[in-house]
Amino acid sequence: MAILAVNAGSSSLKFSLHPLQAQQVMPAVLTGSIQGLEPRGAPEMRWSSAQNTQTQTHTQMLPVSADDPFASALKHLRELLQQLPGLPAPRAVSHRVVHGGAAFSASVLVNEAILQQLEKLNSLAPLHQPHNIAGIRAFTEAFPSVPQIACFDTAYHASAPALHQAFALPQVLTDQGVRRYGFHGLSYQYIIGALAENSQRAGGRVLMAHLGNGASLCAALDGKSMASTMGFSALDGLMMGSRSGALDPGVLLYLMEQGWDHQKIERLLYKDSGLLGVSGISADMRKLRADSSPEAKKAIALFTHRIVRESGAMLACLQGLDVIAFSGGIGEHDALLREQVCAALAWVGVQIDAEKNQTALGDAIAAVHSAASSIEVWVIPTDEGRVAAREAASLLNV
Repeated sequence: MAILAVNAGSSSLKFSLHPLQAQQVMPAVLTGSIQGLEPRGAPEMRWSSAQNTQTQTHTQMLPVSADDPFASALKHLRELLQQLPGLPAPRAVSHRVVHGGAAFSASVLVNEAILQQLEKLNSLAPLHQPHNIAGIRAFTEAFPSVPQIACFDTAYHASAPALHQAFALPQVLTDQGVRRYGFHGLSYQYIIGALAENSQRAGGRVLMAHLGNGASLCAALDGKSMASTMGFSALDGLMMGSRSGALDPGVLLYLMEQGWDHQKIERLLYKDSGLLGVSGISADMRKLRADSSPEAKKAIALFTHRIVRESGAMLACLQGLDVIAFSGGIGEHDALLREQVCAALAWVGVQIDAEKNQTALGDAIAAVHSAASSIEVWVIPTDEGRVAAREAASLLNV
């Protein structure tokens, strides 16, 4: 048996198949993605399968229905699972769902009533939540006899102290669920677990940085979330690929006075800000690194500054620091960013080993602190799919 972990987006689907052995969830034997599911897109499925200790990568263009490209893509995925030799059959499908709200602080077996509850949170994560739910519905239809599990990015932060979850708003709004939730929880669960296997300091004061198109920091103590830069929605905190991060609400009041409506403001905050908005070039850090223009340099400098600034708040919540862990697409692969962030945190005792940092390319867990550093610094390639698979296996007791 195996657990199929999936992450459904607006135009893509990521998947990984994790075998179950002796009640343990193993690393994926099949990983892949289907891209180009947007209207008039060119759907393409890429997958890598690990067989006989060798990994083989394949690419396949998909003929899909223009009326329902997602359902057509799932048909091809189901055929792939059946046709590849030696693959275990999915015992469950485990879905990453960004927002669980106040009602869901742990993974759940999905039914229609739960889906309707989750749909009420769509406005809190409009880039993700509607597509996560659509993915669950599509998989329920494509795999009708297989349980569907929802795993929430907010769940890891549910243990944070009440004071850290509160906004300075009237209690009536707090009672309605207007509070800090935090996100990237599946990633942080994996990172803290990987640290526990590699560092004796994992139970101490840990600063985790999930840096990618979406970006956040998490302060953890005793392996549990204490505070996070993301709050009520996935907009707060750090500057991101196309999201603004923390913003004075007075800016929004000003824009409303200028005639901006909800739709225009939402697009600004989610799609036209961040690295893309500041640079006017791209939301992709790799493209900005390759661009020598002042606009690209400014965007990178501001991105780095926001990480350092918000790190100070996380350190204050922890009352010190023992470990920093970098993850996510940028955190795992951008050595210069790690170097600059650590240099700015040298005042707390962080010293990075330049050679180790340059060779840590996100393909394996790596310690990159120098021998003289009083703070450990790690690069940890995250694996949200494996965490989602573990959650499903635990829930189903398999």
